[in-house]
Amino acid sequence: MKGNSEVIKVLNSLLSDELTAINQYMVHSEMCENWGYGKLHAAIRKRAFDEMKHAEWLIERILYFDSEPTVSILKQIRIGKTVVEMISNDNEQEHGAVNSYNEAIKLARDVQDQGTVDLLTKIIVMEEGHIDWAEQQSAQIDQMGIENYLNNQVAS
Repeated sequence: MKGNSEVIKVLNSLLSDELTAINQYMVHSEMCENWGYGKLHAAIRKRAFDEMKHAEWLIERILYFDSEPTVSILKQIRIGKTVVEMISNDNEQEHGAVNSYNEAIKLARDVQDQGTVDLLTKIIVMEEGHIDWAEQQSAQIDQMGIENYLNNQVAS
């Protein structure tokens, strides 16, 4: 089925965002593993897998529209040097994603593409969950201090 060219363009931009997030989260996850923060490694890795699922769904939708997914463009990857920087960078990325998804949903509604609206709504709910997780981690760091927070992240 031929899709709206503007929607396809936006879907490819969202795909680029997701592919960027996957790379950023995988590096952060492996850095945590290397530092011995097994719980944090697992949590960030799970978020990377969520982003992989989002990328897969976007690719499926683009292909459904008889178009080609663009998988070769990444946006700026922001690798944190500390756990606090990682969480902050990831949270900023998620806020940007939510904004982008909201704009994409508006466009899909404007062109009466309910299938895309439904897909993007499903993804945005997951992205909001990622924001909640990052905000919880930041609150824990503020409340208990970075040393105690990291001590809690050691167990795998």
